Amino acid sequence: MKEGHLKIMAIGDLHGDSRQASRLAEKAKKENVDLVILSGDLTFAEQSVDYLVGPFAKRHLDVLIIPGNHETVATANFLEKLYSPNVKNLHGKGIKLRDMEHEIGIFGAGGANIGLFQLSESEIYSTLKKGFEKIKDAKKKIMITHVHPSDSLMAKLSTMVPGSEGVRKAIEKFKPDLAICSHVHEAEGIEEKIGKTKVINVGRKGKIIVV
Repeated sequence: MKEGHLKIMAIGDLHGDSRQASRLAEKAKKENVDLVILSGDLTFAEQSVDYLVGPFAKRHLDVLIIPGNHETVATANFLEKLYSPNVKNLHGKGIKLRDMEHEIGIFGAGGANIGLFQLSESEIYSTLKKGFEKIKDAKKKIMITHVHPSDSLMAKLSTMVPGSEGVRKAIEKFKPDLAICSHVHEAEGIEEKIGKTKVINVGRKGKIIVV
């Protein structure tokens, strides 16, 4: 980590676009990011996982992944094992990173309330809670989900993919400094506040975030 900050490249909804994965991996390396976050829907209905995570691991970038609604947790676990130790599946887990000034805790839950890897709202919340418990004493907290929170600006942009009450509840209860999601393609790049939490919807273009 540079100058006391964590530099993240967050990406969602690649949907099997291996060329875009390679372009973003090269950009991440040039930008000297500390961490790449892939917030689900790497694939399109699990048709292929080839060349989606590998470009990042090949460049020795540290990567956190969660499944979306187009792949299962088993696929995320497979990718973690395939590209270990650079890649970790964050679903239901929490990790701590230390920079020059403070400890940063990152926790997450994949899947969504629709799709191939469908979870109930209570399952989404309990999975996030499980990860949060592992990092709750960190000074800064980052929450990663695939699905976006309900009752948000992002949720208003699509009637096809509903926001998650479980994600909303987790934000309100755990009060992370930053929440990263994807899922609603039309909402890519939108930032909003829920309480003191900054919520950012990332997409296939990738977004560099410094915390």
